[in-house]
Amino acid sequence: MIASIRKKKSKSAFDYMVYLLMLIIMLLSIAPMLHTLSVSLSAQAKAEAGLVSIFPRDITFQSYVSIFKDAAFFKAAWVSVERVVYTTAGSFLVTLLLAFPLSRDTRQFPLRNPFMWLLIFCMLFSGGLVPFYMIVNDLGLFDKMAALVLPGIVNVYNTILVINFFRSIPKELEESAGIDGANPWQMLFRIFLPLSMPVLATVSLFTIVGTWNEYLNGLLFIRDPGMMPLQTYLQSIFIQIDPSRMTSQEIIEASLVSNKTLNSAKIILSLVPIIAIYPFLQRYFIHGIMMGSVKE
Repeated sequence: MIASIRKKKSKSAFDYMVYLLMLIIMLLSIAPMLHTLSVSLSAQAKAEAGLVSIFPRDITFQSYVSIFKDAAFFKAAWVSVERVVYTTAGSFLVTLLLAFPLSRDTRQFPLRNPFMWLLIFCMLFSGGLVPFYMIVNDLGLFDKMAALVLPGIVNVYNTILVINFFRSIPKELEESAGIDGANPWQMLFRIFLPLSMPVLATVSLFTIVGTWNEYLNGLLFIRDPGMMPLQTYLQSIFIQIDPSRMTSQEIIEASLVSNKTLNSAKIILSLVPIIAIYPFLQRYFIHGIMMGSVKE
């Protein structure tokens, strides 16, 4: 019997093949990031000649110095932080308030199906960029935080995940709360909200990553440099430089970097906040995405 137990616990050849496959996938996933980091830390000539692979050549921090030197970088970073906080908080609240009634059956919410089809239609079809631009213009949202926040408040995909999670919660809990006299608001905030933290943390992570990486709305609706989010600022930081207005020292510093090293540094800097946040939400991720993707 002991021998059979040991046999069951021993690793098979298939297990080692799976481990090897996962190791290869991990290395393939990390290699582009390491290459980008190495390019950002390499000298201009080495990077432009394509001599940089996984390890940097002639290490220099000039690309990062060029980005950090301007105080506008920190202003743009703060605008992005504000944008992420406002969008995540607003999306969290709206998703919660949308998902709860849409997770009820038609006896409790007779208009559930029309509202659900409306959301799905809006997810699949949009009016396009021109009507979107015209609406923002007519509302007078140019150069305002609302132009960066409001477009990301409602996410139908995240709402569907939360709806399916709510439907997986046992009906007995809701019935018991109803017997005790709880109204729908009390059920939502005292029962559904505490039980739904895994899926809510997951959709919040989606919102944070998507909002942080989004730059198009900044290009379209922000004209004031002081209101420009970080991704938009990084996209245009060197394009806006006028060589005729640069000092000799600035020209020398600019010659030490190239578009390749500078763009690599931009990518690395944009990854730092997400890498810092992800470990705190990672433990909810798998459980939340699995529970929210299965319809009971």
